[in-house]
Amino acid sequence: MKHISKEIISQMRRVEKLNLINSCTGFKSANLIATKSIEGDTNITVFSNVTYLGSSPSLIGFVVHPASISTDTYKYIMETGFFTVNHITVDMITDAHHTSINYKTEISEFDKSNLEEEYKDGINIPFVKGSPVQLYCKFVNEYTIKENNTIHIIASIEHVFYDEDLEHKDGWLQLDKGNIVALDGVDGYFSPKLIDRFQYTNQDIQMKHIDKEKK
Repeated sequence: MKHISKEIISQMRRVEKLNLINSCTGFKSANLIATKSIEGDTNITVFSNVTYLGSSPSLIGFVVHPASISTDTYKYIMETGFFTVNHITVDMITDAHHTSINYKTEISEFDKSNLEEEYKDGINIPFVKGSPVQLYCKFVNEYTIKENNTIHIIASIEHVFYDEDLEHKDGWLQLDKGNIVALDGVDGYFSPKLIDRFQYTNQDIQMKHIDKEKK
């Protein structure tokens, strides 16, 4: 097994270091975060760090880098207080990755890709048309991570939209049925498949499998 120390990592070229550290932590979610300014300008950017923070209340978090392409995302969230999270499918990969390009503020990534805006009743922030799982989120708080000058955004899930074919009777969403992808590093897209699923358990209950086909 190859061994790379912190000292060696510190001497790596930027992209080489980025690829190693961003991939060694494991697979991550692949999402498009869409925002809209108070003037009506839209923005959409691929994110690989959207994470579950809790269900009661329903909270998610993600990290933005103020000096990077996510600046407009952060700015628009601060202006309106809302954003959407849209799962990326196999068919969206090329266009989704295209949103990582650093366009000028006045240029919408929707206009530079085949991704289409979708609006729902009473919601002024765009969703990504065709995304099988879409979240409408409200900004709750932010925390500065001083160690690397990033910002951890905390948001509540206000509405969840998803294709009904993904839903099991216990509320669980089987994401691979929607051809939803995951990210390895910053540019490696994978199509995960369900291997097994287990019932909620504790130390006094024997591990039990859940019928993967039962809805």
